[in-house]
Amino acid sequence: MIESPLTARQLWAALQAAPPRRRFGFGRRAALVNVDLQRAYTDLAAFPASAYETDPRQAEHVNRLAALCRARGFPVVWTHVAYLADGSDCGVWGTRSDTPDSLQNIKEGSPRAELDPRLEVAAGDVRLRKRMASAFFETNLRSLLTFHGVDTIVVTGGSTSGCVRATAVEGLSCGFRVVVPVECTADRHEGPHFANLYDMAVKYADVLPVEEVLAGLAAMPAA
Repeated sequence: MIESPLTARQLWAALQAAPPRRRFGFGRRAALVNVDLQRAYTDLAAFPASAYETDPRQAEHVNRLAALCRARGFPVVWTHVAYLADGSDCGVWGTRSDTPDSLQNIKEGSPRAELDPRLEVAAGDVRLRKRMASAFFETNLRSLLTFHGVDTIVVTGGSTSGCVRATAVEGLSCGFRVVVPVECTADRHEGPHFANLYDMAVKYADVLPVEEVLAGLAAMPAA
C-alpha cells in the first residue's frame, strides 16, 4: 500500500521535530538583508494581483531585527526590484507576461517599487535596487558585506520560493552563513512557502523562529 504523500506544511513540521542536519550557526558578524519588502508584494489593498502575506506581523518582526542589528553595529540592507520605464532592462525574465502586475512593469520611482511604509528604514541603512531574483546578482552586496567583515547573513522578505531562496542559495555559494527567520518570509501560496522553507533548511540555511534569530544576533560580539 502506497502512503499518501505529505503536504509541504507536514514536511516542514516533520523537519522541525527532527532536524536531519547540524546548523551552520552564527559567526562573528552579521548583516540583515531584507529582500523586496516593497508595496508591489506587501500592499494587499493596493496591489491584490501581486501582493501576498504569510504572517501579518512580518514587518514588525523585520523592524525588530533591523533595530537590533543597528544597535550592534551590523549592516542593514533593503533591496527592491524595479525597471526602466519601458522594461527593457528586465531581460528574458520579463518576456513571459506583459500585464499591469507583471514584473517588468514595476517602474523605478513608482508606488509598486516603494518599500512598505510599515518598515522602519534608518538613514544609515543600505538600499539596493536589483533586477533579478538574488540580492547578490549584479549588485555590490557581496563586496559590501566583505568590506564590513560579515560572515553571517539574515535573510527576510519575499517570496520565500523566489527571491529569498535565490538570495540564500547564492549567499551560501559566496561563503556566508545564511539564517532565515520563518516569520519574516512570505509567499503567494502555502505549498511553495513551506516547501522552500523545508528545502532551505535541509540544504542552504538555518531556518529558525524569529525569536531564536534575535537571540542569536544578540549573542554575537558587537561591531
